[in-house]
Amino acid sequence: MRAPYIIIAGGFSLLTGCQSLDTVAVTPITMASEPIMTADTQQASRSPVVIDDVWQRIRLNMHLNVPDNKLVNQYRDWYIKHPRHLELISERAAPFLYLIVNEIQKRDLPMELALLPVVESAFDPFAYSQGAASGLWQFTSPMAKYFGLQMNWWYDGRRDVPAATIAALDMMEYLYKKTNNNWLYAIAAYNTGEGRVLNAVKRNKKKGIATDFWSLDLPTETERYVPQLLALADVIKNADTYGIKLKTIPNKPRIEVVNVGEQIDLAVAANLADMSTSALHKLNPGFNRWATAPKGPHRLVLPISKAEHFKQALANTKSDDRLNWERYKVKSGDSLSTIAKHYRTTVAALKAVNEIKGHIIVAGKYLLIPVAAKEPEQYALSLEQRTSRKQNKKRSSGKVNYQVKSGDSLWKIARSYKVKVTQLASWNSMSAKDPLKIGQKLVIWTSNGKSSLSAIMRTVRYKVRSGDSLARIADKFNVSVTELVKWNALEKQKYIQPGQMLKLYVDMTKVRT
Repeated sequence: MRAPYIIIAGGFSLLTGCQSLDTVAVTPITMASEPIMTADTQQASRSPVVIDDVWQRIRLNMHLNVPDNKLVNQYRDWYIKHPRHLELISERAAPFLYLIVNEIQKRDLPMELALLPVVESAFDPFAYSQGAASGLWQFTSPMAKYFGLQMNWWYDGRRDVPAATIAALDMMEYLYKKTNNNWLYAIAAYNTGEGRVLNAVKRNKKKGIATDFWSLDLPTETERYVPQLLALADVIKNADTYGIKLKTIPNKPRIEVVNVGEQIDLAVAANLADMSTSALHKLNPGFNRWATAPKGPHRLVLPISKAEHFKQALANTKSDDRLNWERYKVKSGDSLSTIAKHYRTTVAALKAVNEIKGHIIVAGKYLLIPVAAKEPEQYALSLEQRTSRKQNKKRSSGKVNYQVKSGDSLWKIARSYKVKVTQLASWNSMSAKDPLKIGQKLVIWTSNGKSSLSAIMRTVRYKVRSGDSLARIADKFNVSVTELVKWNALEKQKYIQPGQMLKLYVDMTKVRT
């Protein structure tokens, strides 16, 4: 890290002539709780300024240029007109913002990156997008795995704020290098992938036109993403000027990550920390169930005021008392999967606890099964309970409880009940891209609680004939060209050929003869 930067007149020095707005190097930032020395104080005329608010610390260390741009101005106006949004953001960010800012400072990255969770998730670690991205930093599963986050039945590292913050900043450093050390490119790539950004640069170079971010042809969402972040940075930096009041977040640690060594029931852990289960789970949103994961990570985020007491109480708690156990006698016809489903656990957990190598269990033998210390409703932030609340939130007069059958898809179910796929997914805490499982229970809200009685849905295999076109086939089966393209992954194909087989999902009562 370079030597601490000297703040002059409350801001940063201007760019030199050789620095572009997109590629300016990151300016070092002042260490937490250290006094910021102005030019005047070096001449011994003023007292040091102590940063006691994380928002203040962010303001003083932002450096990216905010241009006079139509979209930037629109987003700035929106934030200024909706101060309650930023008040809510500040409340949500309070436990974690110091940790995020420290990690950014340690890596010498642009302080504006601390605001990415505002744009990505409104600082809600439970946020889940229609694009199947999850957590504060909105990781998709492939990117999460690539940057080292674990995901399983028990735990989703995308929602573990300390772990996901490390992964997100690892990803930003990777993208910065991939995009030729250009921060606007890197931020755009975080939204859309470095391939699209670099290809857009290549296209502009080939045409002999400007290649700065503002000149690139990118997806609409990405073209809005960077201006939104810059507008937000400008509003935060000049909050007083814009009349925005952000609740002070003390510039000191609020949480501590404690290694608990092995699996523990969240209710037991909360009791040891002298706090409610929901309060503990709110700081540890990565855990999907009532306990931490059997194989780890074995760490909990705790309020710093509770951490020492918790560690002492944990040291005096026997290993067997960290979980409740039930001794189950295997019956004829039992399987590990049926037992795991009944006790809301996993086959892997049962095998690990009982040292079972294969899948065979013997009737009359006993299994040790970890069970929740409290009723499921007491773990209000578990995936099961959050999904249940969302499914049961009344949306209309008709509610249908639907169990997924073989051959079902979100699209087919939505079409049958005349609802949108995005609605169906949202009602069930899913993404439209999530796969269905046979036996999965869904809730559907309709005006009358019934499906289209006349609909007879079938999967049709259609052989393209001479003279056919996508439009003609779509018209014949009363579907859209867009649906045909999606079902058959035709995005990159310009034409269909005679003899080619297409797959369609068709209401047979609406086929044109």
